[in-house]
Amino acid sequence: MNTKLESTPPDQRKATTRTVAMPADTNPAGDIFGGWVLSQMDIAGGIAASQRAQGRVVTVAIDGMSFIKPVRVGDILAVYTSVTRTGRSSMDILIEAWVRRGQIGSREKVTQATFTFVSVDENGGALALPPIDQVPAYDNDTL
Repeated sequence: MNTKLESTPPDQRKATTRTVAMPADTNPAGDIFGGWVLSQMDIAGGIAASQRAQGRVVTVAIDGMSFIKPVRVGDILAVYTSVTRTGRSSMDILIEAWVRRGQIGSREKVTQATFTFVSVDENGGALALPPIDQVPAYDNDTL
């Protein structure tokens, strides 16, 4: 297996998405569904993976997800990503979810996991990743 680390230091990971947790996303206890958080992480991971692949990607695995703290209605959920490993057509993306309580309050990490994505062609077959020097840099520091 030809793998390469493309590690980003934690202080340089990319803020990929940000959204507000809404009442429709709650469970009977009033906390945000874990599946909603997972979905937001998958969206952010897909964005990061497709930027690295320069094309279509699919999620193939999620490793080591555990919830640290609940997400509550009104929290701003920010999802951070970094590519930690690439293979021929696959890549691992470390994804962290953080909240800002009450939209302006304290920041707290709520979960993290490593998602594996595969670059695919228009027929769904594995497609080799382009060399890293052929991937344009992107800047999303405004999130």
